[in-house]
Amino acid sequence: MAREESLAKSLAQDTTSYLCYLLFITTLGPLQFGFHLAELNAPQEVITCAKKSILSASLRSSLPQCIPMKTEQFAIVSSIYTLGGLLGALSAGSVCNKYGRLLSMRATTTFFVLGPLFETFAVNIGLLAFGRFISGIGAGAAVVVVPIYISEIAPPKGKGLFGAFTQVMINMGILITQLLGYFLSRNSMWRIILATAGGIGLFQLFGLFFVPESPKWLAEHSHPGHARSILRKIRGHGVDIDEEVKAWNVNSSSDQIYEEESLLNSREGADPPKNAKTASPSLGMLGALMHAETRPAIIAVIAVMVAQQLTGINSIVMYSVSLLSALLPTTAALLTVAVSALNVIVSVLCAPLSDKFGRKTCLLLSIAGMGINSVLLAVGISYSIKLLSGIATLLFVASFAVGLGPVPFILANELVGAHAVGATQSWALAANWIATFLVSQFFPMLNEVLGKGRVYYVFAALAVAFGLFIGWWVPETKGKHGADEVWGRKETRERLE
Repeated sequence: MAREESLAKSLAQDTTSYLCYLLFITTLGPLQFGFHLAELNAPQEVITCAKKSILSASLRSSLPQCIPMKTEQFAIVSSIYTLGGLLGALSAGSVCNKYGRLLSMRATTTFFVLGPLFETFAVNIGLLAFGRFISGIGAGAAVVVVPIYISEIAPPKGKGLFGAFTQVMINMGILITQLLGYFLSRNSMWRIILATAGGIGLFQLFGLFFVPESPKWLAEHSHPGHARSILRKIRGHGVDIDEEVKAWNVNSSSDQIYEEESLLNSREGADPPKNAKTASPSLGMLGALMHAETRPAIIAVIAVMVAQQLTGINSIVMYSVSLLSALLPTTAALLTVAVSALNVIVSVLCAPLSDKFGRKTCLLLSIAGMGINSVLLAVGISYSIKLLSGIATLLFVASFAVGLGPVPFILANELVGAHAVGATQSWALAANWIATFLVSQFFPMLNEVLGKGRVYYVFAALAVAFGLFIGWWVPETKGKHGADEVWGRKETRERLE
């Protein structure tokens, strides 16, 4: 108890208003990920001309009220977002390692503005799909870069807690779009849902002008004085940052640090000196995969990221209204809003759990809960048991929030060193986007082929398989200092020496 109180006190001391601002502005990127993921869920039947509206209302517009689409065409429009995400994820790791986290995040906002522009004014399937592809590029890059940035600015004892904010904001994006969908899924008003994302993108672009580069990235790129100055501003001037700076493992003379801090003292947060030396080259994606020390970590993060999607969470996020509408015709859209709200609440409540119980424990509990509730969902939907279907849906999403939601975004930065974190995160998110594509593209078809609800037996079987593999392969990272200690290499080297 005393230890928990000490940790809470330490986190409260390190959590400044400036750190809260940085967390809010940067995690608007993951919020966009969730927003675009679910934006077509509630208004699907209105957009595709299957229904005039979910709720009756009217809005005059020169644009067509709907875009006629078959099930297969709508699946393509939904899933093409994930292909854009894959492209963004594959490119973001190397870009953020070479040019910095801040520039990468600013670049993503361009896609967050342009994508919704095409979506909002789409008059045919092609323009709508193209807009979602552009939005996907930004989202794919954001969920690679933002977790890295948060890990590098978060207090050392609270990396799990603050890392969970990536998933919290993803869930918040889903909730916002589901709420908008519930009230605006009528006539042409569904376009307002799509346009909202562009407004969020513009707001984030403005907010990023007051966000500094990651201090750890600056230190690794020969700007230790600038890095120290930014870290002091993030932590507060009364906090001792020497131990945290030492953990960067950057060798710099006190004269160099003093000289840089003197230059930056009058313009804190400015760009680093142009004549600074560049850091040693980081590993690319192929190099990290071929490297004996980083390959086990890449396998681990790929397994966890694929498990996050192939246990079925996006079948609820993207298709819950159409999935449950036959069983719950008057409450499916409202249940989807309730599920999204529960997801946000549970994600916030469970954010400290990975720091308390460990990353691996939370993952296994999450997978077990999703597997059990997949079976209950299959039974409830197949046999038209309304109460069971509703409760199983809520518990399914709550189980996801315990571990499979937040933990995968934390792991990459804890399983490898700084030289490979960008490449590892790119591998992780590339696998995630491919798995998301598979679910978004084939879930509607598989649900039709197997019969209503029986696809959740497949998700239950996959949960068992992933639970066994993760329990065997993925190491615990809680309380470990560096990748060598996580994988047991530190002890091995000490014995050899």
